[in-house]
Parts: sequence; structure tokens; C-alpha cells
Amino acid sequence: MLHPISPKIKYFYRHTNKTCMKFLKWLLFPFALLYGGIMLLRNFLYDQGIFKSEQFDLPVISVGNLTVGGTGKTPHVEFLLRLLKDYKTATLSRGYKRSTTGFVLANPSVSAATIGDEPFQYYLDFPETTVAVCEKRAEGIQQIQERKPETEVIILDDAFQHRAVMPNLNLLITDFYRRFDTDFMLPTGLLREPRWGAKRADAVIVSKCPENLLASEKQQLENGIKKYTKTATPVFFTSYHYGETVGFGAEKVCSKNVILVTGIANPQPLITYLLEAGYAIQEHLNWPDHHHYTQPDVEKMQQVSERFRPENVSILTTRKDAVKLMQPAFAGTVKQLPFFYVPIEVKFLEKQAAFEQMVLATVKA
Repeated sequence: MLHPISPKIKYFYRHTNKTCMKFLKWLLFPFALLYGGIMLLRNFLYDQGIFKSEQFDLPVISVGNLTVGGTGKTPHVEFLLRLLKDYKTATLSRGYKRSTTGFVLANPSVSAATIGDEPFQYYLDFPETTVAVCEKRAEGIQQIQERKPETEVIILDDAFQHRAVMPNLNLLITDFYRRFDTDFMLPTGLLREPRWGAKRADAVIVSKCPENLLASEKQQLENGIKKYTKTATPVFFTSYHYGETVGFGAEKVCSKNVILVTGIANPQPLITYLLEAGYAIQEHLNWPDHHHYTQPDVEKMQQVSERFRPENVSILTTRKDAVKLMQPAFAGTVKQLPFFYVPIEVKFLEKQAAFEQMVLATVKA
């Protein structure tokens, strides 16, 4: 017979784990200093013109961050694509974890595996947009200009550290729950470069904010961020607006009892929304960010779904995950299951008009 673990033992394990993590961070601190020094030197060489940054004859908008992991870049790129719908716009990404290399222009034969999940999402949801991937952004921009000469503006996705290109507008996104101004360098923290890199930003966007964020809290956050930016750099605050669920499986109406499937950096904002909206999460299948789903993964979802079948449970996921689950290899299984995704859009808590004016002025310049 199995005996329940006593509260004292649970406390001991939690306390020990926290102590070990703190010790590990201090142990890694010298490596964080070394990495930070390398990034400072790299930025100095770019600032002094020893390493060259290339400018182009069309507007280039960069969307990026200082930290590893998801800060909400994709919904903000989509916000820009909707804002610039009257322009011939292109997106250029590295294509993280894709199976290809070099420059690839999205076309009907591509998939999330060949160009990356976010670019593939842009390709599906914004058919009028040119979508391309390339590790070397300067080369990628040149290829877009050669192959799509009608392009009027290019949005660089996740390019804040890609200094070989000098953007016309440099947007820095930081997650409300893990802001760059309170973080540390890798591997002690999550920063890709020191906090002072924020001086390159033309605007900072604090993403995933609670909608009821007080004015005093915004001011406090802005004060912390502005320690590392230029004095005139504006700070904006955004949250997520979750839309009606969209079915891509066997059913049209999503149940309030759900199996949550995620392969994103931070599913907590989605979980919070679902619980507040009255959903009951029966089970959460949580994979790492940018996870490439396999047939065994889909079969696992099917098994969990069958286990909860008497309770009328739907399988709910994100748009980013859905585009990977829609691939032909999984079609036979997915079409038999109650699959849905939750679309999200960026919502500015204030000053949306000022942000849009800044972007449009850059494009028209």
C-alpha cells in the first residue's frame, strides 16, 4: 500500500530544491559575467562601426527582445501586419528549429518543419504577406528585394540581437512577468545580452500585462525600464485578447471541459484566461517551446481524449500549435478528434494611437 507523502517531507523537498537552484545560479554567475562581457564587446564593435550594420532603401521594422523564451513577439508581429495591411509587407525570420537552411520563400509546399512554426503561421493567416526565412537577415532582405521588388516594408521577427541590419524602427518586447530590467545574463538568468542593450530600442512594449494594471504600477514599471533606455524612448503596455475557439477537428462547438495542449514558452497567461472564462482543464499536455509534434504525440492526445470521452472533453491548443497539428501526416487522427485552438490578438492598455502613428510615420518616411 502506498502511503501519502507527509507535508513535512513535501516542504523539505521544496525548500531543498529552491536552495539548490540558488546555489546553482551563484555557481554559474562567473559564466554569466563572461558571456555578458562578450556581448558588451560585440555591441561596442558595432557601435564603433568596426562591425558593419547595413541599411536598406525601404523601411525595416525589427521586433525582438533581450531574453530567451517567449515574450509575445508573434502576436505583436501580427498586430503590425494588420496595421500595415495597405502596404506590400514582408516578414523575415530566422526560422527557429526548421529543417532547412539558407533563404526560403514561403510557398504552398512549405510547412512548419521547413520554415519554422511562427513563419508558417504568418503564411497561413496573412496570405497577402510575403513570408521568408534566412539566418543572415541582410542576405534575406536582399533576396526579398530581388524576388519581390514590389515590397514596401519588411518586418524582422526576433532580430534585436541581429545587428548586421540597422532597422528604421527597433521594437523591444519584454514580458510583464519576467522583465529584462530585473533579469540577469545567461546562464544565471534569461538575458541574451546585458540590460543596457535596451538603449538601441526606439520603443519598449511590456507584453502580457493584466488588463487592470494601475497607473501607479505602470509608472513604477516604466521607471525601472527607463534606467536602461534612452530618455525619450516611449514605453507601451499590452495584454492579450482571446477570441472565440476555432475548430479544426471533428466538432464545431468547444466544450468547457478541455484537455490543454501547448508547446509554447509560457502557457500560464492562457491557463489564467481559460480558468477565468469558466473552462475546466482536465489535463495539460505541456511540451517545450517550438516542439515538433510526432505521431506518438498525437496518439497520446487521442488516448487522453478517449479516457475523458464520457465527460464530453475537447482538446484545446494555441494557434501556434494548431498549425503544426494540421499537417497532412496527422490529418487522419486529428479529423477524428475534437480539436480547437484559441486565437489571440494584442490589445494596448493605452496609447495605441501613438504607437500606430509611430509605426506609420516610419513606413511613410
